Amino acid sequence: MFNWTSTQRNVAFAGVASWTLDAFDFFILVFVLSDIANNFHTSITKVSVAILLTLAVRPIGALIFGRLAEKYGRRPILMSNIIFFSAFELLSAWSPNLMIFMVFRVCYGIAMGGIWGVASALVMETIPDRSRGVMSGIFQAGYPAGYLIASIIFGLFYATVGWRGMFVIGAIPILLLPFVYFKVPESPTWLNNQHRKEKVALWPIIRQNWKVCVFMVVLMTCFNFFSHGTQDMYPTFLKVQQHFSVHTISIIAISYNIAAILGGIFFGSISEKIGRKKAIAIAALLSLPVLPLWAFSSGSIAVGIGAFLMQFMVQGAWGIVPAYLNELVPEGVRAVLPSFVYQTGNLLASVNATAQAYIASTHGGDYGLAMAVVAGTVAILIALLAYFVGPETRGIIISGAVSKKESVI
Repeated sequence: MFNWTSTQRNVAFAGVASWTLDAFDFFILVFVLSDIANNFHTSITKVSVAILLTLAVRPIGALIFGRLAEKYGRRPILMSNIIFFSAFELLSAWSPNLMIFMVFRVCYGIAMGGIWGVASALVMETIPDRSRGVMSGIFQAGYPAGYLIASIIFGLFYATVGWRGMFVIGAIPILLLPFVYFKVPESPTWLNNQHRKEKVALWPIIRQNWKVCVFMVVLMTCFNFFSHGTQDMYPTFLKVQQHFSVHTISIIAISYNIAAILGGIFFGSISEKIGRKKAIAIAALLSLPVLPLWAFSSGSIAVGIGAFLMQFMVQGAWGIVPAYLNELVPEGVRAVLPSFVYQTGNLLASVNATAQAYIASTHGGDYGLAMAVVAGTVAILIALLAYFVGPETRGIIISGAVSKKESVI
């Protein structure tokens, strides 16, 4: 990374920052579920449908923005994407009722669905191939970094601005636009593809390689249950079941998001040495011994330690995903196909928050039980799928003017 050009560093920063700020906007909601429920005189379970809807429509955004990025370039579509998700985050603050709030969250979800694929393609196609493992961890660490920023903003400003003010603050990502406009060039791989006038159709690729595509969708469904199953209802668990104060919740959330960032970078880096499959499996399996401390302990210290260790493993496994998915697909569809399978996994896992809220409501408000059942199950499935089913992709070259080794699809 120290031998990167200034352009490569700018692209990496822009990609990570856009994904981080997008995640920041998403996670604002998980901190204020109970407040929105109180404001609109409804239940947390009903408000949690907003999370379901946001996740469910993300494949639509992945297709729309991904295909536009393949046609018009990663850079202009990334900028338009940032404008869209920032605007709908701001509009969420002025929702007069729950129905309008849901509509704005659907629109936000479509915009959110495009960011990951466009930003990751731009980054992975620009940086040196030898750095892809560690950059994958850093890129995916943008997600918990967004959660971390939301945790800090919640702790500092919630008491003053309330839940509506939190969404106003969520419009901050728009400030990233000048940097992208002036400092970030187009992907060299995309430019080379345009020069050669080679076009790769998405649906024929999916039809011809349906087995690998199905594998990616199933794997990403489990991955999204893994992340959202350990994150989305956790602030509610801390607030409603553990009865922690806003300050304590913020400190714990900051702690486990720091762990998530470290875990993503650590496992992303070692995947360059031991392989993508083995790194994913190890991280997923190491989450299992942490479950009792994470979901069933009491007291802020024990719960905080459990949360720290859990997110180190969860986001550690996730740290390999950006590199792995981009390596699994051929040039010409990297802005759309990795994002589409990722967001399709989000769609299939979008029932998580509502399902966990329902399980908790039918078990005496035990959110810990609901989260542990989901996390433990998918951790095992991820390890099995990654290690025994998926192909190994470490070492595939995708950046620069010419790909030296084509996709494994």
